[in-house]
Amino acid sequence: MFTGFTDETVEFMWGIRFNNERSWFEANKECYRTQFYQPMRELGAELYEYVRSKRPDSGLICKVSRIYRDARRLHGRGPYKDNLWFTIEQPAEPGADRPALWFELTPDGWSYGMGYWVSRPVTMAKLRARIDRDPEPMERLTRRLNGQTEFVLNTADYKKPRAPAPSAILEPWYRAKYFSIGHEEKLTEELFGRGIVERLKTGYDFLLPYYDYFATLNGDPEPAAKNEG
Repeated sequence: MFTGFTDETVEFMWGIRFNNERSWFEANKECYRTQFYQPMRELGAELYEYVRSKRPDSGLICKVSRIYRDARRLHGRGPYKDNLWFTIEQPAEPGADRPALWFELTPDGWSYGMGYWVSRPVTMAKLRARIDRDPEPMERLTRRLNGQTEFVLNTADYKKPRAPAPSAILEPWYRAKYFSIGHEEKLTEELFGRGIVERLKTGYDFLLPYYDYFATLNGDPEPAAKNEG
């Protein structure tokens, strides 16, 4: 059971940020395992069981990130990440985008939410086509999102919308290349005990209707080219 991150967790994250080399990591590997990776696994497992109890037939899995960067993509950076995260999602299929619930811890703060890492243009085209067919469900979800303060919609936008939105409240979705619905915060005391567990459970309860909406999007038919405006 997750009992909290520790001061050593934070010290390790800052340490690897400024000493991103094999010798430092090997000397501090036990701290990484016990104070960073293991608590993240425990937190992910607990939240996974909670979400799975809410969606028992969704085929969800929990994935905890590795600290090792892909050697093919270092681009002058050190071989280790200074952050870790877990995701709760359906297994990926070739050529399919799957939304995920996530939590991430960095030396500077933490975040959690729901969305895509990067979604393909066809996925967002399917979203626009679904909204065009029936805008009311997404209008309702967007009003619900706009009516609270924990989460915000974050998007990477096209310079111009791909198509005209059915209503003003839906315009952000028509500009988005991809998106997330998330919350970011500086390091807070709740990370060092059970408080973060309850915070994430409450947040995931709010996010699950959004996850449900997007989890089925991959099965929608590809829209005709004219829908791309």
